[in-house]
Amino acid sequence: MLIIIGSYSYAQEVDFSFKDPSLSIDQRVELLVAQMTLEEKVSQLVNAAVAIPRLEIPDYDWWNEALHGIARNGKATIYPQGIGLGATFDPELAERVASAISTEARAKYIVSQKMGNHSKYAGLTFWTPNINIFRDPRWGRGQETYGEDPYLMSEMGVAFVKGLQGNDPNYLKTAACAKHYAVHSGPENIRHSFNAAPTKQDLYETYLPAFEALVTEGKVEGVMAAYNAVYGEPAAANSFLLQEILRVQWGFDGYITSDCGAVGGISNKQKYVNTPVEAAAVALKAGTNLNCGGTYSLLTQAVEHGLITEELINKRTKQLFKTRFRLGIIGESKDNPYLDISSDKIHCEEHVQLAREVAQKSIVLLKNNNAVLPLSKDIKIPYVTGPFANSADMLMGSYYGVSSNLVTILEGITDAVSLGTSLNYRSGALPFQKNLNPKNWAPHVAAESDVTICVVGLTVDREGEEVDAIASADEGDKIDLKLPENQINYVKELIEYKKGPLILVVASGSPVSLEGIEEYCDAILQIWYPGEQGGNAVADVLFGDISPSGHLPITFPKNIEQLPPYDSYAMQGRTYKYMTEEPMFPFGFGLTYSQTIFSDLQLKADKLKKNQNLELSVTVSNTGNYDIDEVVQLYISPEDTSGNLPITSLKGFKRISLKKGASKKVSFLVASDQLKVVNLEGEKEWRKGSYKVIVGNSSPSSLSQKLGAAIPLEVNIRL
Repeated sequence: MLIIIGSYSYAQEVDFSFKDPSLSIDQRVELLVAQMTLEEKVSQLVNAAVAIPRLEIPDYDWWNEALHGIARNGKATIYPQGIGLGATFDPELAERVASAISTEARAKYIVSQKMGNHSKYAGLTFWTPNINIFRDPRWGRGQETYGEDPYLMSEMGVAFVKGLQGNDPNYLKTAACAKHYAVHSGPENIRHSFNAAPTKQDLYETYLPAFEALVTEGKVEGVMAAYNAVYGEPAAANSFLLQEILRVQWGFDGYITSDCGAVGGISNKQKYVNTPVEAAAVALKAGTNLNCGGTYSLLTQAVEHGLITEELINKRTKQLFKTRFRLGIIGESKDNPYLDISSDKIHCEEHVQLAREVAQKSIVLLKNNNAVLPLSKDIKIPYVTGPFANSADMLMGSYYGVSSNLVTILEGITDAVSLGTSLNYRSGALPFQKNLNPKNWAPHVAAESDVTICVVGLTVDREGEEVDAIASADEGDKIDLKLPENQINYVKELIEYKKGPLILVVASGSPVSLEGIEEYCDAILQIWYPGEQGGNAVADVLFGDISPSGHLPITFPKNIEQLPPYDSYAMQGRTYKYMTEEPMFPFGFGLTYSQTIFSDLQLKADKLKKNQNLELSVTVSNTGNYDIDEVVQLYISPEDTSGNLPITSLKGFKRISLKKGASKKVSFLVASDQLKVVNLEGEKEWRKGSYKVIVGNSSPSSLSQKLGAAIPLEVNIRL
């Protein structure tokens, strides 16, 4: 279809056949971009892409967030924070969550479009998930990730991407984006300027696997280049990362965006080039399609100065429009299954119950002396206290949406206990500072109570992103791993006065050290930032409606002295894979209300030839009195760790349900590529030798058994 667009000075024919859904997306993109002026193309290379009326292209803002629910865009279901989802060790659940999020996103998009809201956060291109390795527990944004292990991160991240993007062969439900590429996990206060220079071994063993998995397995539509430099080149201008690895080695065919302000930072933060025009040029050359920010508006000058060609702008623009066509938000869409999702899907009961399920499955029982949990709902005098017992802020985690249904822990417990229960509540302590009033009766209430449930921890005011964590003394990060001093002192007062058992409920997005109080607590629950149904989920676990089943996706050190320097990206001494000191709680650990026994570990072969898969099975039995979910974990440890090999590595996991008294046979297939090690040069190699295969429900260590994990099974194999 040709239309003549007239003015006083010119007349131009517009070919609107790019709207024809019978044409391929590549054809439609070619037809559209060929008709755009240089200025029009440049206007589409920033996140706030303006409308082009003569081509009937609407304005669109690429910046949208959906880390654990639609964020910053009104009413939406709030799921547990990413680290809590990681604690479920359940990729299928992650995909269900992401699918629910994308359903709400499509429904909200339809409503927004009808009311003319094309603003930031109201679109379908979501800059999530965050798959940076949580290498240091001081990092404020580690809560956004799925933990410290590359394999767990990959499995959960791929599932989340699939849920967001849907399974239609032609159209995207929403567009996911893997961030922050690459080698980016603090410190927050230098995130715009630091240069990460890990060994090639650490790069390929730790920092890149999740990104590779999301590209090659998850088919993620977008990748976000980080603020920092890698090997001296800013990530958004790093041809090694964006071209050699991402495009060539991995075959990525989606769009690349900068982090917000990162292109401008190439000149004004990194000082890599002298001017913003040069910054825009080097980023575009390296492969960054989209500038979150405004620096790319200078690309017309870059063309005029001969720094780049219009042909390169054409190429980068086409990749962006390909994503918009795949979403079906330009022109007509034929057989797009995502165009008629009703608004009643937004914060629907099904999604609320899913949020509760995720929160239930994310809670980690770290301690349960004398089986003090679960509690009876007919308990006479329970005492709920602590600065976050009735806090809605604690539920949310960073990058949150808004909901009218935020259930605090006090509310959840109130709904769970008997109507005849004399439930008492006092906050007892301020979140992050000493009480102003020296008089405080709250600790004395514990002396009159059958059980004291104390809710302590952090919020995203204390740990989070550089610009958001207003109570952080280190621009988003934690200075140490301790609870705030006033909270520690309050717990100590409760320990002094309590009559019944003390149940400590810890809310945080990162490891919190409990040195000095852990030994006096009868039970400890780690609940992360559990989302809008957090209060109900905690009550479900406390009173035995469901057994806890979360497992730690990150090691909990005893104190900061066990950690290497925060600004070092060397992995030695970090995470369960390289840490030699005994932590407070190990990676993969988590108790249930029952007992698990592993038996009958069977290998198909214990001597493997090069490129042969490892196949094995194990029987898992629930010998206790509660139905449970268990996370069966498979680790491989080399007998010879020379060459900086990991002490042990997670190579497989399966979450299973077991009725009391039941047993299940669980099978694993570890692909031959997973059996290879990454050498000092960053290359994967089949390294001959002896290895231990260990199957259990926690990472292999004597501490795991000491804390109550099942006895693992071990067998040797040879490669």
